Amino acid sequence: MFEAESPIPCQIIAFPLTKRVAKIRDVAAKLMEKATDRQAEAYRNQIADTLFRHLERIGVKEDEQDEQVGAFFTAVELELSRLYDLTEDYGDTSAY
Repeated sequence: MFEAESPIPCQIIAFPLTKRVAKIRDVAAKLMEKATDRQAEAYRNQIADTLFRHLERIGVKEDEQDEQVGAFFTAVELELSRLYDLTEDYGDTSAY
C-alpha cells in the first residue's frame, strides 16, 4: 500500500546563541563578579560545557557548535567591555 520512502535529510538550525541577549548579559555580569582570573575561567568553562551539551543534544554538528559557542563568548566579551566602560564612567554597573 505505502512504499517506504527514504528519509529526507534535514539540518537543525538552533536559535543563535549570539541572539540570547539576556544570557550574554547574565554571563558577563557574573564574570565581572569573579574575584580572580581562575574563578572567571572556571565559570567560562562551566558555561561553555553547558552550551556544548545543549547544542549536541539538539543535534547541531560539532563544527557548528564550535562556531556558535565561540560567537557567544565574543558577544560576552563585547558586553564585558561595555560594562567596564560604564564602570569607568559611572563607578558602578547599575545601568541595566
